[in-house]
Amino acid sequence: MTDAEIIDLFWNRDQAAITQTAKQYGNYCYAIANGILNNREDSEECLNDTWHRAWEAMPPQRPNTLSLFLGKITRHLAFDKYKMNRAKKRGGSEFTLVLEELDECIPSPNTVEQAIEAEELERTINQFLHGLPERECSIFLLRYWHNKPLAEIALRFVVKENNVKASLFRTRQKLKAHLEKEDVAL
Repeated sequence: MTDAEIIDLFWNRDQAAITQTAKQYGNYCYAIANGILNNREDSEECLNDTWHRAWEAMPPQRPNTLSLFLGKITRHLAFDKYKMNRAKKRGGSEFTLVLEELDECIPSPNTVEQAIEAEELERTINQFLHGLPERECSIFLLRYWHNKPLAEIALRFVVKENNVKASLFRTRQKLKAHLEKEDVAL
């Protein structure tokens, strides 16, 4: 079933939309949630919440790319779940390392003003990513979107972990320079 057909099911309030979405994007969304949470039960809960949020959002929204729409919902839910779990118990994870690495170049939305600017930041980061060479962009997204460990990224690109670290460092520096050029407060 195509994305357009699935979106039409949502718009027609057909319960098959949930079934088709789970069938087509379940593994993708689970990988996103589990990359952040590293917990099967919490990740499955995020999936159910993702389908529910998609049901609530369509209509009025009609996403251009269903996978990105669902992935974004899943990431937000997983972040929320992660924060809630972390508040209950302190501990390190790959996700914590990813956030610490990005701290130096991306401001944290702690105030209302920063939250309002988050959309502009998203647009600016997307513009930056589209300007990167494909390999560099893929490494960056695997680390910071999919929360993959350095060893896994190195294995995928058949390079040493130090090469991945160096690539990520250079890309973060480029991102920081791009954000400064765009007058994003760091």
